[in-house]
Amino acid sequence: MHSPVHTPGDEGSGTARRGSDLARDALRAAREASAKQREERNAERRGTPVRGSRRTGRRRRWSGPGPDDRDPQPFGRLVSRVSMDRGWSSRLTDATVLSRWPELVGPDIADHCTPVSLRDGELTLQAESTAWATQVRTLQRQLLGRLAAAVGRDVVRRIRVVGPSGPSWRHGPRSVRGGRGPRDTYG
Repeated sequence: MHSPVHTPGDEGSGTARRGSDLARDALRAAREASAKQREERNAERRGTPVRGSRRTGRRRRWSGPGPDDRDPQPFGRLVSRVSMDRGWSSRLTDATVLSRWPELVGPDIADHCTPVSLRDGELTLQAESTAWATQVRTLQRQLLGRLAAAVGRDVVRRIRVVGPSGPSWRHGPRSVRGGRGPRDTYG
């Protein structure tokens, strides 16, 4: 089966070592070396030198296998950090609601109702017809639930639905207060 292997140090001892013993010893030595290197790396990250380490007092110039502040950061994380530092997070959340409107409420509502503004937790929507304005008013609770689940609970607290705006009768720089005036001038 296994033939004994004579190592240079075995001649005087009279015992021959097997291949499995040598492999076991090599594996143990490799694990010990790996554990020592891991301990040195962790100590470097904490800033405490390890005694007997060859790296004591020397600082590496790269970040290594672990995450570090010097590593390139994902763009989304960087943008969120900058927005939090500068106080832009509420405005970005508002913009998220307005830009992702079809995705947040679904294509049926998004095709017939558009967001106009979001100020102080009140979302103003403009419907394309009075029928759709009424329909959206009845769906207000469901819309608030969807929006709260998608962008946060306190972003949209109220929804105000506005119907379509009527035509403007003002043409030119001057206008008369009181409406369109008499309508029988053409006859």
